[in-house]
Amino acid sequence: MAAISNDWKESLSEEFKKPYYRKLYETIKREYQTRTIYPPSADLFNAFSFTPLHSVKVVIIGQDPYHEPGQAHGLCFSVKPPTEIPPSLENIYKELQDDLGCYIPNNGYLEKWARQGVLLLNTVLTVRAHAANSHQNLGWEEFTDAVVRILNNEDRPIVYLLWGRPAQTKGASLDNPKQLVLKAPHPSPLSAYRGFFGCRHFSQTNDFLKKNGLEPIDWQIENL
Repeated sequence: MAAISNDWKESLSEEFKKPYYRKLYETIKREYQTRTIYPPSADLFNAFSFTPLHSVKVVIIGQDPYHEPGQAHGLCFSVKPPTEIPPSLENIYKELQDDLGCYIPNNGYLEKWARQGVLLLNTVLTVRAHAANSHQNLGWEEFTDAVVRILNNEDRPIVYLLWGRPAQTKGASLDNPKQLVLKAPHPSPLSAYRGFFGCRHFSQTNDFLKKNGLEPIDWQIENL
């Protein structure tokens, strides 16, 4: 299994020592050995690898990884080409177009965001093939709670985009006055029309970053 090797490693070191994490590690290791698990083990911690703690400016919280072949690669909402763009990401692109004038690209690969400081964090980091939510309650939730706590304790501006009730529950403890929490319904086709469309979270995020002397995010994903 992949390991976290940048500045997240030190910040999360106490979590790695806890009994729940040791149990989680053994369970997930066994799952990879005996079943088809997504994302591939080498991509498990891509959110942390692509976005070191010191560079986090924005946090987007998803639920669990996509569970069909060729989709999940460790970043929430993102898929590698040539995989078809999932419906929720299509709606994210539509809101970006309305909010910032971004064109809708021909791919769903969000590494560009991650490399600019957008932590694309799923609440649960693994899933069995064809079985949504199959790795709930194994311990990932406790681990990602710790990630959110670490970010909340950072003495600097960070923006959280909490879309849908699960993400908002995950961020319920956020209380750092230097940071900004933005909430909206989930961008899925079931709920996007209830307030995700028109939320203008991307322009609000960039306005906040600029106000605090930080480089705004270039949200445009280019065509491949």
